[in-house]
Amino acid sequence: MEKRRLGLIEKYLTFWIFLAIVLGIALGYVYPDISAILAAMSVDTTSIPIAIGLILMMYPPLAKVKYEEMGKVFRNLKLLGFSLTQNWIVGPVVMFLLAIALLRDMPAFMMGVILVGLARCIAMVIVWNELAEGDRELAVGLVAFNAIFQILFYAVYIYIFITLALTNLGLAEGVNAEVSIVDAAKTVFIYLGIPFIGGVVTRYASFRLKGREWFENVLAPKISPITPVALLFTIVVMFSLKGEYIVELPYNVLRVAIPLALYFLIMWFATFFIAYKLGVDYPKTTAVAFTAASNDFELAIAVAIAIWGIQSDQAFATVIGPLIEVPVLISLVNVALKLRAKLYAARS
Repeated sequence: MEKRRLGLIEKYLTFWIFLAIVLGIALGYVYPDISAILAAMSVDTTSIPIAIGLILMMYPPLAKVKYEEMGKVFRNLKLLGFSLTQNWIVGPVVMFLLAIALLRDMPAFMMGVILVGLARCIAMVIVWNELAEGDRELAVGLVAFNAIFQILFYAVYIYIFITLALTNLGLAEGVNAEVSIVDAAKTVFIYLGIPFIGGVVTRYASFRLKGREWFENVLAPKISPITPVALLFTIVVMFSLKGEYIVELPYNVLRVAIPLALYFLIMWFATFFIAYKLGVDYPKTTAVAFTAASNDFELAIAVAIAIWGIQSDQAFATVIGPLIEVPVLISLVNVALKLRAKLYAARS
């Protein structure tokens, strides 16, 4: 298998995110009227520049998903069932429990962290899997499933875990947890449905006009940088509106980082060792583990901004997602390769 190498932006994404945060705070102090400027470029509660940035953020990964390979994951229904359980039952519940256990006193941050847990990864997981030499076909098949499931169920999950669960548990005092399932569905359509349609049309129109090889070797690499650039743009704007957080920022980042880091580690190690005990080979075990432990932080950011606003603590919490996920998952790539040498060499 040809080993995928991280590009300059992907490899140092954590550094770029830190830089974007600093730049955003600096802009907020130098140009304190930036909020009024963005408000003038809004329709209702939607900032047009941010909406464009978030849609562009989602477009490349959705264009690169190999939907045509979804059927390949049916070769092993037991493994597919295990992966879907980890992604759509265990993962959201684990993040929900960690959020309410560690952020009960900060309900807005708690809600943002829960949003990250509900959004299953459809982009970076392919990178982690490639670097760890996991099963490529299984990974892209699971990513395709997650993309479809996300379009169908993300709005429902927001309603169940935030509107119903947090409200009934009395954990949303002082913040707006009444998210209408209709409003959530509209938001998901705008920020996931539009780029999904654009991605699918781009992918298969390219296949028809230029061929698969041209899309994968020419167009896909050209559009890939759009995602991290759009993400960094969103972060700069968000933190430019939160200059007043400059003193509290390290504490807030730490509070949000703890449940996120625990989530990534718990989900990866639990999934990896369960698959190992089930007798699954290393490539498939790795693909399932990284799929279960990764999250679509782009979608979480988009939804948090659309529902609660760009200046909300919910949006602030979601943007910490990539700040923590990138270094943790890169570290787990090395862990996976070491476990292959230790566990699977002994098995063979």
